[in-house]
Amino acid sequence: MRTSRRRSRGTPYLGLGLVVGMVAAPGRAQEPIRTTLAELEIPELDFRPPAVSEHRLSNGVTVFFLPDSTLPLVGFQARFSGGWGRFDRGRYGAGTALPTLLRRGGTLAREPDSVSHALEYLALQTTFGGSGESVTSTMNTLTEHLDEAVALWTEMLREPRFDASELALWRDRELEAVRRRSDDPGRLAFSEFNRLLYGDHPVGWEMREEDLSEARLNPEAMHWIHSRILCPENLLLGVVGDASWDEIERLLERETADWASCVEPLPDPPRADVGAPPGVYLIPKAVNQSVVVLAHPVELRQGDDPDYFAAQIGNSILGAGGFSSRLLGRVRTEEGLAYGASSIWTTPRRYDGLLGATTRTRTDATVEVIEVIQETLRSMTEDPASPEDVRAAVDEWVNGWVFNFESPSRIVTRMIAYRASGLSDDWLERYLAGIQAVDAPAVESVYRRYLRTEELVILVVGDEEALRGPLEALGPVILLSPESAEADPAQDESPPAFPPLQGLGSSP
Repeated sequence: MRTSRRRSRGTPYLGLGLVVGMVAAPGRAQEPIRTTLAELEIPELDFRPPAVSEHRLSNGVTVFFLPDSTLPLVGFQARFSGGWGRFDRGRYGAGTALPTLLRRGGTLAREPDSVSHALEYLALQTTFGGSGESVTSTMNTLTEHLDEAVALWTEMLREPRFDASELALWRDRELEAVRRRSDDPGRLAFSEFNRLLYGDHPVGWEMREEDLSEARLNPEAMHWIHSRILCPENLLLGVVGDASWDEIERLLERETADWASCVEPLPDPPRADVGAPPGVYLIPKAVNQSVVVLAHPVELRQGDDPDYFAAQIGNSILGAGGFSSRLLGRVRTEEGLAYGASSIWTTPRRYDGLLGATTRTRTDATVEVIEVIQETLRSMTEDPASPEDVRAAVDEWVNGWVFNFESPSRIVTRMIAYRASGLSDDWLERYLAGIQAVDAPAVESVYRRYLRTEELVILVVGDEEALRGPLEALGPVILLSPESAEADPAQDESPPAFPPLQGLGSSP
């Protein structure tokens, strides 16, 4: 795969080119360099990620394997399809607790302290995480401890105890977080925005006290959800490091061949009816800065659609490209209304995403910054990006693309993510080709097709007394509060960030 010859700011390749240019030819006296940057000829970078082999265990589990003898280490990655978002709301608390309790809740054969001591004794590094879409875990070990490490790690995944005392500690921490969730205006803004747009879909859920009740969150509930997610049918594995495939296969077969199948198949992902009446929504909060989020649903999904690639580049030009973006240029540099601002264009695989922007600003500048953001959004069609701007954005994107493969573990991580998302095996090639094919007409076209500023949902967290009157200039103001929203079954709670399955942006 060939990346662009043009070098973006901050990449190491320009520096390398300059160093090469300063080396004197053999047998010649050194002379001062009088070449300008424009005259430098930097060859194209012909980059090809190392090949990852794919294998299948006797129980059907797919394993991506990449040998790496740089250090005497072996790393494992596990991704189980399915998360709390596949089940009804009553399983939300248990599904959210699952990753933490896999690590801290012990195993059927070991108390929690015994597991911790074993991990420390073997110098194992482990992580456990999860979302509405998946449960993940990693384990890194010295090669000399490979045998014991694989046995312990798979025991934690297969045979968790879900110790009641550890579960109670987790519940107490979460209850405190629920009670304090409104303290952070930024988190509150994103949370309520997702609630507005996604409603009773898992993307619109936020933890509440009843989710943490003992009736919903107990060892039995933990085992129930574990038996439906952490099983071979849902598992993808990745292995990187100082070992042969024969050795890895032997260990994995030993530890997983008799792994019980799922109690029942995973439910299909829930359907998302995304949308809310356009307008201005205000969450009163006594703060001296407003948090602004404005966006509308957008039907574009991550995949081979040329519009998807044009959206990635267009979003970079609009507000995801840092200081060179239009949005930050207007809001910060020209108008001095905020320190930062960024655009939003999410492209989940299974439901509609969002197109818009977000910022923080002083209270008296709230209405003005909203108007400036709206103008900047419209500029993507009224004053389309030039061919030069688009080419610069493409070049920067492509040159940053190689860093997605800066380590063998990241390469394998991406292979797992692509397979789990249902992307084609040649997605890397398709992605790079799609980005490189984007031109100025394509960027203009994608915003003409999808941007609908008249449908924007505008949400502000800030001082009601100071804001309500000025915001009326934008339209009728609808007051919201997290507490009252929780009591409204038509408008359920929300998570702290934008949808979990976003377009991968600069990380294809």
